[in-house]
Amino acid sequence: MALRIKMHQDLNWSEFLIEPSVLIVSYKELTKSASQFGSYKQAEWRSDSTMIAVSTANGYILFFDIPSARDKYLYEPMYPKGSPHMKGTPHYKEEQCAPSLNLEMKKVLDLQASITSLQSMQEDLLVATADGLLHLIHWNGMTNGRKAINLSTVPFSVDLQSSRAGSFLGFENVHIRDMEYCETLDGFAVVFNDGRVGFITPMSSRFTAELHGVWAQDVADGTCVAVNNKYRLMAFGCTNGSVQVYTIDNTTGAMQFSHKLELTPKQYPDIWNKTGPVKLIRWSPDSCVVMVTWECGGLSLWSVFGAQLICTLGGDFAYRSDGTKKDPLKISSMTWGSEGYHLWVIDGSCSQNVGCETDAKSKACQSGILQFQFIKSALTVNPCMSNQEQVLLQGEDRLYLNCGDATQAQNPRNTSAHSDHKCIRERATFADGILVSQGLSTLLGHRHWHVVQIHSTYLESNWPIRFSAIDKLGQNVAVVGKFGFAHYSLLTKKWKLFGNITQEQNMVVTGGLAWWNDFIVLACYNLNDRQEELRIYLRTSNLDNAFAQVIKVQSETLLLSVFRDIVILFRADCSICLYSIERRPDGPNPTASVQVLQEVSMSRYIPHPFLVVSVTLTSVRTETGISLKMPQQACEAESIMLNLAGQLIMVQRDRSGPQIREKESSSNQRKLLPFCAPVVLAQSVENVWTTCRVNKQKRHLLEALWLSCGGSGMKVWLPLFPRDHRKPHSFLSRRIMLPFHINIYPLAVLFEDALVLGAVNDTVLYDCLYNQSSAQEHLEVLFPFCIVERTSQIYLHHILCQLLVRNLGEQALLLAHSCATLPYFPHVLELMLHEVLEEEATSREPIPDPLLPTVAKFITEFPLFLQTVVHCARKTEYALWNYLFAAVGNPKDLFEECLMAQDLDTAASYLIILQNMEVPAVSRQHATLLFNTALEQGKWDLCRHMIRFLKAIGSGESDTPPATPTPQEPSPSGGFEFFRHRSISLSQSGENVPSSKFNLQKTLSMPSGPSGKRWSKDSDCAENMYIDMMLWRHARRLLEEIRLKDLGCFAAQLGFELIGWLCKERTRAACVEDFVITLKKLHKDFLWPFPVIPASSINSPFKNGKYKTAVGEQLLKSQSTDSFLNMEVDTGVPSAPRSHSWLGTISSSQREMDTASSHGPHMQDAFLSPLLNKGDECSIGSATDLTETSSMVDGDWTMVDENFSGLSLTQSELEHISLELASKGPHKSQVQLRYLLHIFTEAGCLDWCIVIGLILRESSVINQVFSIMQTSEIDGEIWQNIKTGLHAVDRWASTDCPGYKPFLNVLKPQLQKLSEITEEQVQPEAFQPANPSKTAEQSSPRAEESRSSASHSASLQSDGNSCSVSRHEEDTSRTEENDPFQEGSYDCTVS
Repeated sequence: MALRIKMHQDLNWSEFLIEPSVLIVSYKELTKSASQFGSYKQAEWRSDSTMIAVSTANGYILFFDIPSARDKYLYEPMYPKGSPHMKGTPHYKEEQCAPSLNLEMKKVLDLQASITSLQSMQEDLLVATADGLLHLIHWNGMTNGRKAINLSTVPFSVDLQSSRAGSFLGFENVHIRDMEYCETLDGFAVVFNDGRVGFITPMSSRFTAELHGVWAQDVADGTCVAVNNKYRLMAFGCTNGSVQVYTIDNTTGAMQFSHKLELTPKQYPDIWNKTGPVKLIRWSPDSCVVMVTWECGGLSLWSVFGAQLICTLGGDFAYRSDGTKKDPLKISSMTWGSEGYHLWVIDGSCSQNVGCETDAKSKACQSGILQFQFIKSALTVNPCMSNQEQVLLQGEDRLYLNCGDATQAQNPRNTSAHSDHKCIRERATFADGILVSQGLSTLLGHRHWHVVQIHSTYLESNWPIRFSAIDKLGQNVAVVGKFGFAHYSLLTKKWKLFGNITQEQNMVVTGGLAWWNDFIVLACYNLNDRQEELRIYLRTSNLDNAFAQVIKVQSETLLLSVFRDIVILFRADCSICLYSIERRPDGPNPTASVQVLQEVSMSRYIPHPFLVVSVTLTSVRTETGISLKMPQQACEAESIMLNLAGQLIMVQRDRSGPQIREKESSSNQRKLLPFCAPVVLAQSVENVWTTCRVNKQKRHLLEALWLSCGGSGMKVWLPLFPRDHRKPHSFLSRRIMLPFHINIYPLAVLFEDALVLGAVNDTVLYDCLYNQSSAQEHLEVLFPFCIVERTSQIYLHHILCQLLVRNLGEQALLLAHSCATLPYFPHVLELMLHEVLEEEATSREPIPDPLLPTVAKFITEFPLFLQTVVHCARKTEYALWNYLFAAVGNPKDLFEECLMAQDLDTAASYLIILQNMEVPAVSRQHATLLFNTALEQGKWDLCRHMIRFLKAIGSGESDTPPATPTPQEPSPSGGFEFFRHRSISLSQSGENVPSSKFNLQKTLSMPSGPSGKRWSKDSDCAENMYIDMMLWRHARRLLEEIRLKDLGCFAAQLGFELIGWLCKERTRAACVEDFVITLKKLHKDFLWPFPVIPASSINSPFKNGKYKTAVGEQLLKSQSTDSFLNMEVDTGVPSAPRSHSWLGTISSSQREMDTASSHGPHMQDAFLSPLLNKGDECSIGSATDLTETSSMVDGDWTMVDENFSGLSLTQSELEHISLELASKGPHKSQVQLRYLLHIFTEAGCLDWCIVIGLILRESSVINQVFSIMQTSEIDGEIWQNIKTGLHAVDRWASTDCPGYKPFLNVLKPQLQKLSEITEEQVQPEAFQPANPSKTAEQSSPRAEESRSSASHSASLQSDGNSCSVSRHEEDTSRTEENDPFQEGSYDCTVS
């Protein structure tokens, strides 16, 4: 019969059916008898649900019979016509119709004293009255002549062994206030009216015999009691709001304190001591959780051993969204529904006539009755999958899984108003190597669940769900209701139910179920044959007994578990039976064959079979056989783990016999080794996790045993391995038990990933929908909507700390190295350092043996040491820094280590530490070091931060530390950011360009944005001068080393006023010393090919064949390599090899840089186009649209103008074009060179303009320079330098690079003309030193020039293959004159 709830207020009381929740019968007392009996106080069911006893205020007990009207039903389900639901199924009426019941008062018993407590035993009712008597009454209302027991005659002592067993209840008015019978302890937990608590037990089997009591000395303020039969616990509520939980010591019989349930000031600062006394305590039907409520209201849910799961006195439960406090829900009575899915509550604050029906399924069935819904871990009831790695929660009609891809996950919004999770004994299912690849993304990827709704046809006759299980791959689930079972595939989204409903209704699953490969293994009772059975069904075949493997079992199976190919059953006769299971491919459907391996009787050790919470077969063992040399033994079933009422007992195989036979015998007989006597491993255990997987890299984690111990956190029983196959120390234990605390309730352990998975209750407020001024506050406002969310936590740092505390540093290193590849391993080290630091630095007492130095030394073993320390420091209060750095080392030394390791971002973080801990001079010194290194490496973001930082130190803003630069991927060179976001044609002829585009003076010389302000507004500040000196020094070094590309990048990224600086340095650093070397260097830096002599001008048999092919191949080769090197760059931007380009090849972090900063908006107009005249020699560039966006896959010349492609070209013209193409460099280099050309023209560095004009081979550029030289007053040294330089280039071209000769010949007349003018004007200065810049430098040495440029040249090779290219250049130059074709192919190679 379905369980019912009753409510008795005044003289009414009612009965409800749980599913559906409807009123069946109510009873109202007549007025006359009502005044005689007084109001109803308490009620008790008879164990067979045929009677109810009710106590009243005036000391009467009323006995009611519940006769059922046969074949009469109050409610029946109605189905539409043609519906598949058959009414002919067995038990149809009982299952789906609400029965019609009557209530008849059978007997009234007057006990002539106020009744304080009523307790049902098997055939008796025990009643405690306020006059200090205990009455034992038969259910038929007779006392059977048994006398009431006077409490003052019961002897009480501290324990049963105590010789001075005297009563302490020697005075009149002591009576029992509350009591509850505990079957597994065979006695009563009692609370007396003076607040003392005790346990009364009969000294012999009959309760009428002599009673003896033990009492707890520590409790003097008890209010109520509840007992947990499965774990043999007694929970006593106290007036201070805490719950004290006791158990009975097996040896002495004394009451032994187990743990305490109490709110902490840390979690509930404003309510923890204002709850009032504990009012009610209720254990759930599966004994896994306990619900507590207080006089002042509120509900809290705790696991067996004290882990808090829910409390409604904090957070959204206690406050409205506007911050005002709610009145907590006051509860006058509560009880759990079937299977613990519902909590039925009578709202003490509710008035009689309020019925609040809500959408949120908080049903108010009558005045003030509330029903809260829960989901619980699937393995509260089916603890067989502790070796798998998924979380599975079950509700009355649905399952929640943490597997499946993110798209399938649904928000469990519709679950219930209050799907507070009752997650105990939870385990998960994710095992074997196949799954490792599915990995963390699916298990941790999102916070919501994959919700599987149970098939309605199955639920109709089998509500509610009792067991559920998931397979290893997380692809199939099986569920068990009242009868039969059903399974579901997450891949096909289909259910399989029994085709024959009679077969389903004839089996009741008793011991749970488990998956073994494709088979479902379950222990059941066959109602037809009245026989206990073990059945195995194949998932892929139809669900029918014809396809099942059935094995008869002697007695009822209480628990079932699977380990590799062994099924383990725990039976009601306290015996354990092991079966081997084997797959046989017979015919179309494979079958599983099962054989009994071994039976072990445990009746000597187990007082009651109901006390066994879980039974697991594991490969864990303790004896010396464990070592790194023999990992194969880890696979075998070595021991049985029994959770006996919270005590974890291990039964190992006995290997003490002769070991020689073991090698000869087959593997089957090895399993038949007998078991030793059991050993207790741990107390207060709720869950056990272990895996049968093997991973040689992570043996520590996979061969460990993980325990969840409620409020005291978790424990791990970790194996210790000798290092490097050394002989183990004789004094070193093989395993060690390490306790650690985590912040979530553990539901599954991911062994290799060192993670614990859990679930957490989240709440959603929706009180804004309602009017606060309404007379009756809505229930939704009172109680928020609850959602269960997935959560996870790292535990590795706790274990490493525990090992270090025990001086097992070597083991900690082994474990840490095995996990070093985990993505969150850096976080583990950080947490480890942070937690030890917080604990020790804030300790009030001095710590005799601090752990921090050990942890610091441990972390230095890993390359992440420097980052770990600084990240930890940045997340810790400044007050603790001195303590931290006393252990890890001076931050100045750590900063220098970062610089040596080229880890500049970490060094920047240390700079912030130094700024707070040292005087400004020290931080400026270190900032300067870092700034210079960042300039060298082209870390432009960091450079900008450093400029700001140095300015802050100078202007006294250093109180606010600058933000640490975001870590960026080191990019070999930066980029001209402002070229990225526009499309301009850079090779059109000058005439087509509006003249306004050339007005670049303003935009280039005075960049805007923050850096621009720096150059203008603050330039008189000494700090800015200091920064400028460093920037100037860097620019000078770049020019001296002819690193024009780096110079351009530097200027663009830092908003450096290049033109102004070049003007000042025109005769010094910005003077070209050796034209030939400069020319070669620029060719190499910009990947610009040396020119080739047109083939038509030389007689060669290869004129149309080999030469052209060579050029084409080399060109393609150079372009394809470019495209490979530039895969990562946005497709719209034409690419050049990454290490050379400062256009667009920007690493991801720089890409995100705000384009509007420094040079963005104003540079947008810098439209750079070649300064060509129409009469210039034909350039392919002028006929091709070389915009950034038009170039395809890096082939910058592929999009040819339509008019051009329409022409019919002769062979020689084609050849000329192909040579032109071969002698042009990449499009980006062209843009860069033109930009630099403009800069140098603006600054008046004419020698550089000449060099760039030579490379571009555009005579217009050089003519322009010559005309400037003729018209302006130019320093004679520059004249002389250019003349000397051009002559040197001419000589070099004659010997080494004939391709330049035609172009130089075009310039000859101009040069001649120039020479004449030079001789006239510059005669007196003709004998100046060849390198005026050096003399100038020597005559005016400056502080920033003290560092010689030579010291940097080695490290600043701008590109990896530069050395080999230059060597190649020298080798081939000798043959160029004789073999121009060889020279041609050589040029392409250079490009």
